[in-house]
Amino acid sequence: METLTQVYEALRGIYQKHRRKYRENSDSEQMCCMWSTNNPPDIIEGTEPFEAIEAAFGIVIDEDEALELYDMTLQEAAKRIIDLQRQGKIQR
Repeated sequence: METLTQVYEALRGIYQKHRRKYRENSDSEQMCCMWSTNNPPDIIEGTEPFEAIEAAFGIVIDEDEALELYDMTLQEAAKRIIDLQRQGKIQR
């Protein structure tokens, strides 16, 4: 299992990649900045950032989990990803 630091660093890389697409978003380390904050999507589950997170950590993010993660900081989300891995919410 990965450490919190490893998960955070990998998540931050995904965050940086997607945040750069939206110039209006500052580097606040809020997960929501991976999507447009001026025109947020109606549905975030299954979007490119979450697909990248699922692939990187071998987890499944359902609609409820996506909404929770969307409102977290990167540090909070890294902890939650570790919890999901421990709970066995992994891709099959």
